Amino acid sequence: MVDETRQAVRPAIASEESLMRIFTVPEAPGSTLAKIEQEISSNLAGFLNENIAAVEKPLHEIEKDFQAANIPEEPRFVSEHAQELMEKLVAHSVHTSAPSFIGHMTSALPHFVLPLSKLMVGLNQNLVKIETSKAFTPLERQVLGMMHHMVYGKDDAFYRKWMHNAKNALGAFCSGGTVANISALWVARNKLLKPDGDFNGINSDGLVAAMMHYGYKGLAILVSERGHYSLGKAADVLGIGRSNIVSIETDHNNRVDVAKMREKANELAGKGIKVMAIVGVAGTTETGNIDPLNEMADLADEINCHFHIDAAWGGATMLSNNARRLLAGCERADSITIDAHKQMYVPMGAGIVLFKEPDTVNVVEHHAEYILRKGSKDLGSHTLEGSRPGMAMLVHACLSIIGRKGYEMLIDKSLEKARYFAELIKQTDDFELVTEPELCLLTYRYVPEKIKEVLKTADEQTKLDIYAALNRFTASMQKRQREAGRSFVSRTRLTPYQYDNLPTVVFRVVLANPLTSKQILHDILAEQRELAGKDPIFKKYLAKYL
Repeated sequence: MVDETRQAVRPAIASEESLMRIFTVPEAPGSTLAKIEQEISSNLAGFLNENIAAVEKPLHEIEKDFQAANIPEEPRFVSEHAQELMEKLVAHSVHTSAPSFIGHMTSALPHFVLPLSKLMVGLNQNLVKIETSKAFTPLERQVLGMMHHMVYGKDDAFYRKWMHNAKNALGAFCSGGTVANISALWVARNKLLKPDGDFNGINSDGLVAAMMHYGYKGLAILVSERGHYSLGKAADVLGIGRSNIVSIETDHNNRVDVAKMREKANELAGKGIKVMAIVGVAGTTETGNIDPLNEMADLADEINCHFHIDAAWGGATMLSNNARRLLAGCERADSITIDAHKQMYVPMGAGIVLFKEPDTVNVVEHHAEYILRKGSKDLGSHTLEGSRPGMAMLVHACLSIIGRKGYEMLIDKSLEKARYFAELIKQTDDFELVTEPELCLLTYRYVPEKIKEVLKTADEQTKLDIYAALNRFTASMQKRQREAGRSFVSRTRLTPYQYDNLPTVVFRVVLANPLTSKQILHDILAEQRELAGKDPIFKKYLAKYL
């Protein structure tokens, strides 16, 4: 595929003139880079299958290819660098778009995002400031309006008034769910510790002065024990402290126990600690479950705090009229996080945070004379991040080309596929389902029928020994399956009630890729069964129970 000749390849940079050429002269049609571009545009799957993981190479060996710390002194031909990228980078990258890659929340991408991504990069707009984005700014505001309407369903008059209002914003684009969650809780903190009398607000006078003025001994955020780790980052960044992210127990379905959350809120209030926000999870990262959002909204009203929903994974489910009921209560949230690079099939990273009321973001407004001047429609005046690319263009394209009904079909099929896989696991003697799929995510593990029978009558110590061995074996098998390169499932550690709430390592799969077939799911179980028979951990610790 790589053209070894130099005739059609731009010469190396040897002068100011040739340096300028890399900004003005496109790649020649026969060049290495042009051929790569053509192949991935017309046949991405084939290109990846041909070039990725041709030879399995462990990470420590790959690291040797990227060992040099010195910046190259001399320029080189584009074709040389492209060839090196093929051999050292592409060949050992993860094929996240493969239909057998079902371990994480990444998927195949629609074919049209590749040329549109090139257009987005070529325009190189900076969404921090309208002077560097112009048409991209109103487009991003429109996308935020579309997503806001999906969640909150306000009437047309609302969006005509607020969508392009210079003083407010319906939300913000972020690099991902982590920054979106931090942004939402940043707003919640500043809204709580707002200016009052001679106190100028936390964003002016700081956290210590704010706590003294309001008489709080501390601030807390309440969330399910299945809450995302980004919330801990938020507490750290916002000065609240990670220990004040209070995890509340979940029920057997991995949904937060709202009664216990209420008890904890009252307990904290008695100690002079104010609950700044409660966070509902709409699609937990580990199990895909959804908290009782309406009950949490009621609690937020009772204790007068901000209600944020982390729907980074599950939020797109609202695009399906058939499945929207699963996220009932999202429309009551003060803010919500949704990642378009998950179930909306947009490239990394396109996180979104939305606010129910347009003026909510004013508590974090910031300006500068050379940029983000007062009265301008700059989106950067209400965002944590400064310079940002125009990812809204790709979300806009997907919403327009796929459409709500197209998304509905994709989402409904993924839910159906998850239920199918769950039933397949239940009907297979040597596997067991650990968590039922509420969205398109589930967990399971490999346990031969004979070991299941032993566990039914085993004494306590034998049970603990088998559980520990199963954990080591599951981790070993997941790693070996990944290294084999045919398919991929991830793993996590849960405390399921059916295993006496003991730490349990399980396989975790996300069935969002529309190209993942039922046959592939059968093949993955068959591969795991084959790997189990050869696994050294299984042979050493579990074979004796067969």
